[in-house]
Amino acid sequence: MKRQKRDLTSRAYVRGYRAGRAGKSRDLCPTEVNQTREQWMSGWRQGRSDYWDGYQGVSGLHCAPTIP
Repeated sequence: MKRQKRDLTSRAYVRGYRAGRAGKSRDLCPTEVNQTREQWMSGWRQGRSDYWDGYQGVSGLHCAPTIP
C-alpha cells in the first residue's frame, strides 16, 4: 500500500482545496472526525482564497497542492 493512501490528513487537505477552488460550499465536508475535518477546512479556505484571487485553470497550477 502506498504511503499517500494511508495519510488521510493530507488527502483531506487536497480534497478540501479542490472543493474550495471549484467554488463549492464548505457544508460539503465529507467527514466529522476532528483532525480530518480540520485539514479539509484548511484546504477549503486556501482553495477558496485562490478562487477569489482568480487562480483558476492554467494560472492556478503553481498554487495547487500535491500529495507527497
